[in-house]
Amino acid sequence: MKYQILGNTGVRVSSVALGTANFGMRWGYGASLDESRAILDAFEADGGNFIDTADVYQFGESEEFLGALLQGRRENFFLATKYSSGASKVAGGLVTGNSRRAMVSSVESSLKRLKTDRIDLYWVHHPDDITPSEELVRGLEDLSRAGKILYAGLSNFSAWRLARAATLAELYHAVPIVASQFQYSLVSRQPERDMLKACRALQITPITWSPLGGGMLTGKYRAGEKGRAEGMGGKVFQAENNEQRSAILDEVLAIAAETGASPDQVAIAWVAAQQCIPIIGPRTQAQYVSNVGFSGLNLTEAQIDRLNSVSQFDNDIKTAPVQALLDQVIPGKPVA
Repeated sequence: MKYQILGNTGVRVSSVALGTANFGMRWGYGASLDESRAILDAFEADGGNFIDTADVYQFGESEEFLGALLQGRRENFFLATKYSSGASKVAGGLVTGNSRRAMVSSVESSLKRLKTDRIDLYWVHHPDDITPSEELVRGLEDLSRAGKILYAGLSNFSAWRLARAATLAELYHAVPIVASQFQYSLVSRQPERDMLKACRALQITPITWSPLGGGMLTGKYRAGEKGRAEGMGGKVFQAENNEQRSAILDEVLAIAAETGASPDQVAIAWVAAQQCIPIIGPRTQAQYVSNVGFSGLNLTEAQIDRLNSVSQFDNDIKTAPVQALLDQVIPGKPVA
C-alpha cells in the first residue's frame, strides 16, 4: 500500500480510502457486521489506514459497525466522517444542514456511535445553500479547539465555496480545510474544469467517490447483474445510456484484457493517476480484493491517453474574444 501526505499537513494516509456506505443493512442494501469485519480486516492487512464514513450511511449503522470493529485498533486508522443529512429517515431541521447547531449535535452523536474521543477528519457532507462560510469555519475551529476533530474537509462543495472557506480558515488561523471530496470517474470528469485546479492551487487533497460510476465501469451490468442499478434505489449509478459511455466501457474492458487486470482496477487506477485518492466502497470481501488490486496496476501513458481520449468532454469555457467584448462598448477601441 502506498501513502501520501494529506493536504498541507504531516499526516500520511493510504493512497486509497475505504468507503463504508455499505457497512450495514438499514438502507435495505449493504453488508452484515461479519462481512464488514472481513473487509476491514483485509484493508488493515494490506496497510490501508484511511476510513471514510458518514452519519447518514445506513442511517447511523455504518458508524455503529465501525465503532464495534475498531475497538482495540482505533489508532491504526485515520477516521473520517460527515454531517449534514442526519442519521435517521426523519432527522429534524436542527440536526440537518450545515449550521453550527447541526454540526455540534452531529459530531457528538457520531463520536458515540464510533466509540471514539475524536474524529480525525470531519467533513461537511454537502452544502445547504444557507449557512455562510464564516459559520462553517468558526464551527469547525470550535470543534478542533475542543479536541473533537483534528482536521476539516468539504464534500460536494463547488470550487468557489471551497476556495472561500479555505481562505477564511487561513485568515482566521482556524483549523485548515485539508481535503475536498467529490464524484470523479471516467464517466464524470467535470471536476477537471475547476475542482482539481482549486485543490492543487490551495494544497487541498482531492478525495474522490464513485470511481466505478456506481459500478457501470466494471462491465457487470452488461452481464445482467443488478447491484447498484437497483440497490439503494438506483442512487449514485451511472447508466450505460449513450454512445460515449459505451465507448468508455469498451476501452476499459480492452485495457483490462491487455493487462490481465479486472475492469474495476483499470477504472480506479485511472482516477489514482490523476493524483486523487479514490474511495472504494465494496459490499463484499471479494469486491474489496478486486478493487484494491488497482494498486498493482501501472497503466502506461498510451493507455491513459486512450482512456482520456474516449472519455473527453468539453472542458473549455466559451468566452468571446476580449476585442469583441470591448467593441460592444467602444467600437474600434484597440485592446491595450
